[in-house]
Amino acid sequence: MNKKKMFLFSSVASAMIFGAVFSTNLNAKATEDGSNSKLQSLSKLTKTISTIEKYYVDDLQFKEIVDKAIEGLLNNLDAHSGFLNEKAFKDMQVQTNGEFGGLGITVGMKDGALTVISPIENTPADKAGIKSGDIILRIDGNATLGTTIDEAVNKMRGKPKTPITITIVRKGEQKPFDVKLVRDIISVESVYAKMIEKDNILYLRVTNFDKHVTEKAEEFIKKYPKAEGIILDLRNNPGGLLNQAVGLTNLFIDSGVIVSQKGRNESENSEFKAARANKITNLPLAVLVNGGSASASEIVSGSLQDHKRAVVIGEKTFGKGSVQIILPVDDKEAIRLTIARYYLPSGRTIQATGVEPDIVVFPGKVPQHDENAFSIKESELKKHLTNELSKIDTNSDKNATKITDNKTIITEANVNDDIQLKSAIDAIKILQLK
Repeated sequence: MNKKKMFLFSSVASAMIFGAVFSTNLNAKATEDGSNSKLQSLSKLTKTISTIEKYYVDDLQFKEIVDKAIEGLLNNLDAHSGFLNEKAFKDMQVQTNGEFGGLGITVGMKDGALTVISPIENTPADKAGIKSGDIILRIDGNATLGTTIDEAVNKMRGKPKTPITITIVRKGEQKPFDVKLVRDIISVESVYAKMIEKDNILYLRVTNFDKHVTEKAEEFIKKYPKAEGIILDLRNNPGGLLNQAVGLTNLFIDSGVIVSQKGRNESENSEFKAARANKITNLPLAVLVNGGSASASEIVSGSLQDHKRAVVIGEKTFGKGSVQIILPVDDKEAIRLTIARYYLPSGRTIQATGVEPDIVVFPGKVPQHDENAFSIKESELKKHLTNELSKIDTNSDKNATKITDNKTIITEANVNDDIQLKSAIDAIKILQLK
């Protein structure tokens, strides 16, 4: 019996030793195979570069070939990764300083086409009527198909007061059309506020997420303590700094996750939570979004929606929910690499799906019923005659104080021109009843 036990123990031990040795050999072989595969792939790349250098029709410098290889590699990863050569790296640094000569368009690649994410408010592109979703087919007659975002941006930037023509493909238009613009210094007012006439609702407009957004938004909310509701307008806001999106959201909620980011490496994973001390208001809140609302705008609107803190109104957002970082290659060049994706508190992703509004409202004017048409015209006529009288009144200073300051007030006429804004006002009124 003891002999049988000894034999069984010996067999098991032998099997374990054999298994461990076999496993070690397999692991070593796998490591060796992996190393060989990398060497073979690098050898293939080196041979390809050498062949191009030797036989390509044009004389290319070795550095040019390598740069093109890196550029092609990054462009094939996703629409947001890219290679920043010396000029592109400098241009990016100029843009982050807040002023640059250009058109005021934020662009991205969508289905392989150079697509307008949004025009920046009060810039040449905005004034020319460029819309979110427009496809830029040509820049000064040169096709954009096959070009990179950085190349396209470099072509659109230039000295202020210089002309440029872009060819646009727009949904609903039968054929492409040209838009002539003049470059200008792009200096953006990231946050401003107005009160809505007669409704005592604060309209808070955020055009992009620069480093001052949270501070300015808090300042405006505290400036109007008697407001009975807030409309946060994120339409055509292409995004910006993550910490500002978190900070802005935190003004309205006091606990819970605002957004999380998850990457391949655990070191890239993080959660951003609300701090109770940073919340400043409990007022009813409506958020306006559209197809030009991207990245940080989607984090704010989606997070407030998940926390059931706001009613989101408008159109589906752009769907850019990935995290990019700039990694220097040397002192003059860098790569922009996607390292993670954003996730909203509910666990849903923004990337390629966007944020669906609670109430879908397409842009346009507020429909007017026939019975009201005359009264509106009569009101406008009365205002016009009053203004005309003020011109000939010797006491013009008194009359001047009565004229509405449109820099701080959204008039009834403004609201009637924007059905999405009107829907947000109606939503606030309903929330006030609860």
